[in-house]
Amino acid sequence: MDRLTAMRVFKDVAHTRSFTASAERLDMSRAMVTRYIATMEKWLGARLLQRTTRLVTLTHAGEQSLEHCLKMLEIMQDAESEITPADNTLRGQLRLTCSMSFAHAHLSTAICDFLALHPHLKIDINADDHTLNLIEARIDLAIRISNEPDPMLIARPLATCDSILVASPGYITAHGRPRHPTDLNQHQCLGYANFGQGLWQLTRADQQEQIKITPRFTANEVTVLLNAALAGAGIALQPTYLANEHIEKGALLQVLPEWLPPTLTLYALYTSRRHLSPAVRALLDFLVERFATAPW
Repeated sequence: MDRLTAMRVFKDVAHTRSFTASAERLDMSRAMVTRYIATMEKWLGARLLQRTTRLVTLTHAGEQSLEHCLKMLEIMQDAESEITPADNTLRGQLRLTCSMSFAHAHLSTAICDFLALHPHLKIDINADDHTLNLIEARIDLAIRISNEPDPMLIARPLATCDSILVASPGYITAHGRPRHPTDLNQHQCLGYANFGQGLWQLTRADQQEQIKITPRFTANEVTVLLNAALAGAGIALQPTYLANEHIEKGALLQVLPEWLPPTLTLYALYTSRRHLSPAVRALLDFLVERFATAPW
C-alpha cells in the first residue's frame, strides 16, 4: 500500500483519536483506515496506537513516529506546492477556516466567485469560532478577526472590521433608548462569550468609557446574539458586516451611534511565507482585492 497515504491516514487518526471520524474526514471506509494503520505498524515494526472501545491514543512509539511523519508530509507538501503546471492552471484542494458568522455573511460567496475563476481547484471551509492549530488541522489559510493575531503566524490584513451597538425597534419602544454608555447598566445587554462579554469599551472622540455589563443572555457565536437582538431580547454588540443589512431594513436600530467599540482587523493567517503555494497566493490576492472595497 502507498506509504505516503498511510502516513496521512496515521496523522489524521492521531488528530481525531477515532478510526470512524478519520474515515469520514478522509472519505474512505473504516476498514481501509484500519489497513493503512496496520501498514504503518508493520512498516515501522511497532504498535503506534492504543485502541479502546471509546478512544484511540498514541503509544510512545506512535508519538515518535508522528513527529517524523509530520516532517515528511510537510516536505512532500512543499514539493507539490512549488510545482506549477506549465499552463499555470491552479489545481488541488485548499482548506480554510474562519468564524461561522463571517463564513455565512461573506466568505462563502467570495469563495464561490474565486472557484468560478479556477475550475480545477477545490476548497473546504471549516467554519468554527474556536482557534484551530493550522498545522494539526491541515489548514492552508485562516480568516480571523482580531486586534492581536497569533505572532507565530504570518498575518496579512484584508480589511478593517467595525462593530456597533444595536437593538430592535420593539426593544427601544419598550425600554427606551440609552443616551450615555452608563445608561447601559439599566438595560438588557447580550453578551458575546468570545469577546467583551463582561466589559464593553466605547469611545467618542477623545472620551472613553468602560461599561461592565451583567448579561442574562450570553452566547459563543455572534449570529445567535444577532437573532436575539432581532427578537427584542436586548442590546447587542455586533460587527457591521452582520448588522448593516438589518439596519437598512429597519429591523435593527443603532444604539449610542456616537460611541463606538474598538475597530478590529480582518486577517488572512498562514504558517509560512516561504512555502506559500500558488493557489494560496492567488486566493490571498483575490481576498485582498475583494474585501478592500466590501461594504462593511
